Amino acid sequence: MLMSNTPSLENYWMPFTANRQFKAAPRLLASAKGMYYTDVDGGQVLDGTAGLWCVNAGHGREKIADAVARQLVTMDYAPSFQMGHPLAFDFAEKLAARAPGGKKAGLTKVFFTGSGSESVDTALKIAIAYQRAIGQGTRTRVIGRERGYHGVGFGGISVGGLVNNRRVFPLLPGTDHIRHTHDPVRNSFVKGLPEHGADLADDLERLVALHGAETIAAVIVEPVAGSTGVLLPPKGYLERLRTISQKHGILLIFDEVITGFGRLGTPFAVDYFGVVPDLVTTAKGLTNGAVPMGAVFASETVHDALMHGPESQIELFHGYTYSGHPVACAAGLATLEVYEEEGLLTRAGEVAEHWQDALHSLKGLANVTDIRTIGLVAGIELASRPDAVGARGYDVFTDCFKNGLLVRVTGDIVALSPPLIVEKEQIDSIVSMLGDAIKNAA
Repeated sequence: MLMSNTPSLENYWMPFTANRQFKAAPRLLASAKGMYYTDVDGGQVLDGTAGLWCVNAGHGREKIADAVARQLVTMDYAPSFQMGHPLAFDFAEKLAARAPGGKKAGLTKVFFTGSGSESVDTALKIAIAYQRAIGQGTRTRVIGRERGYHGVGFGGISVGGLVNNRRVFPLLPGTDHIRHTHDPVRNSFVKGLPEHGADLADDLERLVALHGAETIAAVIVEPVAGSTGVLLPPKGYLERLRTISQKHGILLIFDEVITGFGRLGTPFAVDYFGVVPDLVTTAKGLTNGAVPMGAVFASETVHDALMHGPESQIELFHGYTYSGHPVACAAGLATLEVYEEEGLLTRAGEVAEHWQDALHSLKGLANVTDIRTIGLVAGIELASRPDAVGARGYDVFTDCFKNGLLVRVTGDIVALSPPLIVEKEQIDSIVSMLGDAIKNAA
């Protein structure tokens, strides 16, 4: 049924949306505060997805809004090519002080972008430039993973492993993929990390044997694969991947666009798993979703390798009009303050057990085939209807929204990632409403 306060829907071509289906029955949000959205007709919607994995501190943060407003009237924009402004350097310094893995990891060089997609393409280019800078110019191949999501740039879709994101577009040459880690036969309904599958990291050795290590610049993975339906790394998998990549001189890139800034109960997945890559991509929670922005953390080793030659020489021919945008930096600095003042970068760890137990209470409902949780993330996998993959998941999604809960679906997998301010009572409400929707879709 059409909402009563619906504007004209004709002109906006919506992203990742079945436009005709949506416009026949739109879902429109008008405002947001704390844990809740309000739709255009005044209905309250509990945010079970932190917007789109990004509003980690909850909605309507006055500190962030005030910082953005002040910056807009102070200096709305400044170029970042051969120019600078203090906020970008200040933000980079504060991020470096809280970088993935801490001071020992050395991931202290920060390159600003405008989104997660831009962060991925930036990291891939830095990896190739690094290999060339150290005399390994034949290393131009980049390796992704099946079922991986790394944004929508041509680099990101080429190393990504979601078929629908790739099938109609030409892909970059020189890319390949290691196997995904999903093993429903051995790892279904496991609490914590899966026991089986560390050996899947050895698939990188297969690609080394196929292409030659001297052709491979980098391998990129999500520590926790989010957009494909929350796939957790088996115990020992990331450690094994790190060992193999180092053995062959291949840079390891962690895509932490989703897992960064507290989602797992630690500042970054690097901290959670204790595995240090060479590059880390971020976005989303960087500014609490308030202003589009991304950042790549690079190791000092990678950065310093490019700092050679004449001082007047541009070391990396890459960047964006909005790299280090002053308003985005203001939002990011305020966001860091909120995270620190309220302990939000570790709060997911405080409620993770309650979150896990609540979600696993859905085991036994009809068509629930697996439940996966880590930190404040969950994936609930549903059996597909015959010849209608995704239909059951979509019905759950729309039923939840109708009854006041926002979830995300990928095919027939329901993904949850509420703001880090979520209370236990709200977790219980999320699970209750989701359970009802799953029953209704049976």
